[in-house]
Amino acid sequence: MNRGGTASRERRPVAGRDGAAALPVLLPLAVMGVVAGADIAIGPQVGLLPLLSLGPALAPVFLGPGRTALTGLAAIALGVAIPLAERQLGSGQSLTAYAAITGVTAAGVAASAVRGRKERELTDERAVADVMRRAFLRDVPAAAGPVRLGVRYAAADAAARIGGDLYDIVTTGSGLRLIVGDVEGKGIGAVHTAAVVLGAFRDSAYEAGSLAEIADHLELSVARQAPEGKFVTAVLAEIPAGGAEEALILNCGHPAPLLLRGGGARFAEPPEPGLPLGLAGLATARREQYGVSFGAGDRLLFYTDGISEARDAGGEFYPLRERGQLLAGPAPAAALDLLFADVRDYAGHQLDDDCVALLIAHSGPPLPAREPSP
Repeated sequence: MNRGGTASRERRPVAGRDGAAALPVLLPLAVMGVVAGADIAIGPQVGLLPLLSLGPALAPVFLGPGRTALTGLAAIALGVAIPLAERQLGSGQSLTAYAAITGVTAAGVAASAVRGRKERELTDERAVADVMRRAFLRDVPAAAGPVRLGVRYAAADAAARIGGDLYDIVTTGSGLRLIVGDVEGKGIGAVHTAAVVLGAFRDSAYEAGSLAEIADHLELSVARQAPEGKFVTAVLAEIPAGGAEEALILNCGHPAPLLLRGGGARFAEPPEPGLPLGLAGLATARREQYGVSFGAGDRLLFYTDGISEARDAGGEFYPLRERGQLLAGPAPAAALDLLFADVRDYAGHQLDDDCVALLIAHSGPPLPAREPSP
């Protein structure tokens, strides 16, 4: 929709474009035509003319202020023509009809103007959200060395198009490093916290000697910059360069990644549960990374609980591990499309929570060593 200020520039259904688009435009006129026909057929004794105001009452649902006003003028014209033909012009019934039509038309024009403003505001909010999403949630490469990648993101708030779930991938001299996380809560505070975490990850992932160092940096950033009380579940991972067929993982209170190997699937659980970012003050020991065998043909799915905690009509959680075969296709992005479609079918409706899924597939020799990206 155009975000300009005039009604003539708004995207409105126009008669003649097709039958479906013309129907909303013609409906107020059709209603007025039915009322006029009924009044002519029955006669002036029943007094149907005030019902002509149904036309301008319906118009703001479909039309802008200008066309709503024209609909009101058309109703008044009918209100004059019919009594004139019946020699009732100036009667009490016709005067009542004019007053009703005028009042409803004025209210309709105001309602249409308010609706148009709200639509423009929503369009602007979506445009801002799109910019934020591109800045916060960058596209990931389709491949990095022998690793193929795919990511899918869906916000529960379709209007905002961005929520508290987050992800990112960087390629460093150590290999491939990634984060997938979920901020507690919703709204602007969650988006702000997600931005803090992503900024801290991008700042530390290139230089940190280990995932534990990255987690320490993220913890400090959340404590200093995130709104009070916010915490973040997150999982960090590294696919080392130089020959090791192993993925290093550090889990901060997040759902464990799903490892797919051959025809089986299992969750790569940490040896000890980790606390979310923002709650390090409750920990008795530092978070530590752990290794998971990850060789040619293996796949690792990182995700948020919008997927794993999706429920069917009976309240049962989505059986993610049993659905692992959906991720066996050659293209990770296409496999994730199948997964998201299956989750929506399982829930029977649009998902109620933000969702992120990031799939990495090992398809060949180890990642070559390279210098950190600038």
